[in-house]
Amino acid sequence: MNNVFSQVMNTNVAFPVSRLIWAFVYLAFFPVILFVLAGDWRWIEGWVFSIIFLLMCFSTLLYLYFYDPALLKERFGSPIQQGQKSWDKVVLSVFFVDFLVWFAIMPLDARRFHWSPVFPFWLKAIGTGLLIISIVMVFEALRENTFAAPVVKMQKERGQTVISTGMYGVVRHPMYAGALLLFVAAPLLLGSVWGLIISLLLIVTIAGRSIGEEAMLKQELEGYSDYMKNVRWRMIPFVF
Repeated sequence: MNNVFSQVMNTNVAFPVSRLIWAFVYLAFFPVILFVLAGDWRWIEGWVFSIIFLLMCFSTLLYLYFYDPALLKERFGSPIQQGQKSWDKVVLSVFFVDFLVWFAIMPLDARRFHWSPVFPFWLKAIGTGLLIISIVMVFEALRENTFAAPVVKMQKERGQTVISTGMYGVVRHPMYAGALLLFVAAPLLLGSVWGLIISLLLIVTIAGRSIGEEAMLKQELEGYSDYMKNVRWRMIPFVF
């Protein structure tokens, strides 16, 4: 990983400070939307979620800005790109719609309309712990893999290679694994049964995407077939 990282850093890719500031502002809108939909700025669970979410997102952005601007630039690319697999354009479109519905339904359910029963404290505590773990996993995946593009495509221009260190030595898609935990953790913390139900759709979507992505990598990325033999599980050890 160190050789790959050095190679990418030597390209002197610059990421504008203005875009970084815009990213901070954009992310800050998510908690605002959460509380507007909830209709209650005193919602403790909403504040816990927002603080953890913003702290980890801001930390990740700053890390990438200083240590891997090439990946940061890649992560800010369009969701529809040249070289992206056509099926992935459809999958991402469906995923974004499901994600927006998921994010909106939780405050409406848990706080404004109380469709779900009140979750016990211990369940919300588990959700909080899983949320922290999930965001740390996503950060570690980005830190370890400078080729973690937001779309399914080959990055030949960046000299893409197989990453097998860190969490990539445990599961082949640690970022997806972190996202899976996030989709479970957030509705547990916020107290939304409907959020958990929609989470199943999101989890199925990223699981299906991982299968399609691996089909591409196995065919087009040298060494990936051997990597699949050495690291057996996609996202959940001994399960999937």
